[in-house]
Parts: sequence; structure tokens; C-alpha cells
Amino acid sequence: MRPYTVGKLMSFINRIAQRELAEKLKPHGIGSGGQHSYLKAILTTPGMNQDKLTSVVKFDKATTTRCIRQLEEAGYVSRKVDEDDRRSYRLYPTELANAFEPTLQAILDDYNRLLTAHLTAGEIDTLHALLHKMYAGLDESVAGSCESAQNPT
Repeated sequence: MRPYTVGKLMSFINRIAQRELAEKLKPHGIGSGGQHSYLKAILTTPGMNQDKLTSVVKFDKATTTRCIRQLEEAGYVSRKVDEDDRRSYRLYPTELANAFEPTLQAILDDYNRLLTAHLTAGEIDTLHALLHKMYAGLDESVAGSCESAQNPT
């Protein structure tokens, strides 16, 4: 019998890694809770609306709203009313965010090196493939269960 399940090990790894990442981002005014994921997505796709962003980063709408507000207060994001849908906002990186992007990328690269420091290149490739396979299966399951809940037969 294995001492920990796959889910428990992934949870342990995530908690440790998130704590380290939060420590590196804190001096830049970026908190925990995935703010870096939101900022990275907005830097990659400026002008995205909040609903699309929620879908991209795989968080819920309340977390998205909270993180965007915090990033806006920290000066990293600006919100502009969507001309096509005045109830929605488009999100843009500020000059501060654009200037911070290379630093953010370096922090994220260091974070990924920390996660894989004890693995060979082949093990990293295998891990990457297995994680993608797990994610695809979960994404299909969740999407499927959401569709069946919306379209009961």
C-alpha cells in the first residue's frame, strides 16, 4: 500500500510550491490566490473579458473578480467597459504590468525549475505527458457532467 494517494501528493506539492511562489511575488505586490495566473493571461491576451479570463485560468467568477480588483489596486490591470456589451469589462495590462512581465516570467521559470529540480529531462517529459493526460480526462469529465446537468435527458 502506498502511503499517499496521487491526489494527496499533488496537493502537498501544490501547497509547498504555491507558498514559495507567493514569497517571490509578494515584494512586487502580487498576492497568492492565483493572481500571477490572471496577470500572465492578461499580459498574453490584452482586452480579454472577465468571463473569458475565468474560463482560461480555471477559477470561479468570484475569485476572478477579487483577483482582478486586487491587481487593479496594485496598478497592474485596468478595466474598460466593453463597447459590445456594456455590462462586461475588458482587461488590459498597465505599463507597470508590461514592465514587470520579464520579472514575472523569470519568477515562473524559477518556480518550474524548483518543481522539477530532482527529475531528469526524460522524467520531466514523461511527467508533463502524464499530467496533460490527467488534465484532459478531468476536463472532459467536468465538462461532460456540466453539460448533462444543463441538458438532462
